[in-house]
Amino acid sequence: MLTADELERYARHIVLHEVGGPGQAALKEASVLVIGAGGLGAPALMYLAAAGVGRLGVVDDDVVSLSNLQRQIIHTTRDIGKPKVDSAAEQIEALNPHVEFAAHATRINANNALALIGGYDLVLDGSDNFETRYLVSDACFLAARPLITAALGTFDGSLTTIRAHEQNAQGEFNPTYRCLFPEPPPPGTVPPCAEAGVLGALAGVLGSMMALEAIREIVGFGEGLVGRLLMIDARTMRFETLRYARDPQNPLNGDNAIVTDLSGHR
Repeated sequence: MLTADELERYARHIVLHEVGGPGQAALKEASVLVIGAGGLGAPALMYLAAAGVGRLGVVDDDVVSLSNLQRQIIHTTRDIGKPKVDSAAEQIEALNPHVEFAAHATRINANNALALIGGYDLVLDGSDNFETRYLVSDACFLAARPLITAALGTFDGSLTTIRAHEQNAQGEFNPTYRCLFPEPPPPGTVPPCAEAGVLGALAGVLGSMMALEAIREIVGFGEGLVGRLLMIDARTMRFETLRYARDPQNPLNGDNAIVTDLSGHR
């Protein structure tokens, strides 16, 4: 049930035919876990809070540094040295006090991933390394939770939705993250953000699109990104979509699946 204050706050959503009162109520009932309060997680958290998602959680063990502020807009100069989950909590409270916020000041790993992910309806992965992306995607499959995952490069980014635990209309399992990227790139081939750089506003665009995809998943309108990889090139301002399918050889939901727990991760 939406209060009078919430009806006014979300009025521009409620007048949308695709959202309306029922859609806004669904957002209020939803819970979303965001992995990382950095370049992607920061705008995603703010737009999900503004949209009225009832319970938001964030997993991050880092503290705010000056070099973060070029793109991680949930943090401010006065937050330097503060745990990112704490500064994020303060901003979310200031933006929308109706949102319940959970700060998980830890690094997600094989020991805590299932417990963390299992407590939420939907997961957004804004991590900055392949090790975490594979861990989170495997954990979401095992916990039967949908995953929206994005990656950010210097002038490019990508976004997709994973529902590998569910079947499509033909009765086949949806593709996994491992169907899209069977193996991580060799060590050293993808330089970290600190070395390669990243366009700050691009993080804002992609993080906002993660929030948009989450809202669409919760409310249930439009065509989702399951089996589709959205790619952004900021140099040419081009958006392209690549379709991908389930790989029968993938170790999660393939014909001879071998991943049954997270013991292969650290």
